[in-house]
Amino acid sequence: MHRKALSWSVTAAAAATLTAAAGAANEPSRAEAASMLQKVAGISSFGERPTLKANRTTLTENELNAYLVYEARDQLPAGVVEPAVSMTGGGRVSGRAVVDLDAVRKQKTSRGFFDPLNLASGRLPVTAAGLLTTGNGVGRFELESATMAGIPIPKNLLQEIVSYYSRSAENPAGITLDTPFSLPARIREIQVEVGRAVVIQ
Repeated sequence: MHRKALSWSVTAAAAATLTAAAGAANEPSRAEAASMLQKVAGISSFGERPTLKANRTTLTENELNAYLVYEARDQLPAGVVEPAVSMTGGGRVSGRAVVDLDAVRKQKTSRGFFDPLNLASGRLPVTAAGLLTTGNGVGRFELESATMAGIPIPKNLLQEIVSYYSRSAENPAGITLDTPFSLPARIREIQVEVGRAVVIQ
């Protein structure tokens, strides 16, 4: 009996160690952030001096998330923290960030009784998932689901959050989810696969 208990304890400890190691291996690293920066520089350079031969660059999910952790903090709008992206293949992507909802709610002086922002306050995680389609230098994101603190939310609420945090001097209304957008740097297509995206110029 003692041997069985000891054996179980050793097995459990080994499993816990392997699980922790696997989790650590998936944590974004500074080296991956540097790799992302180098690849983005290559994409930009090719866009400025294209050749007849197509250029393909593979960006991994970890590289992108490492960039968000180590390089993009100063570029994020105030009120948005801990952004992360997941690529599930077949063109499908999802994003997550912790968002200050108080700032979004206060932009309107009055809201309907059933407006979800009347019940939500502070910083909460917001997620969005959908299909990214690209071709001939144009991309479009088709929203499939969105949540706030794990609770499904309607598209118009997500749109309000996105619009508020994507406003700029050039685009004071912010980004509209359904609007097609031009791909930069002469990018013709982005193929989203499991855990990575292939950028084709």
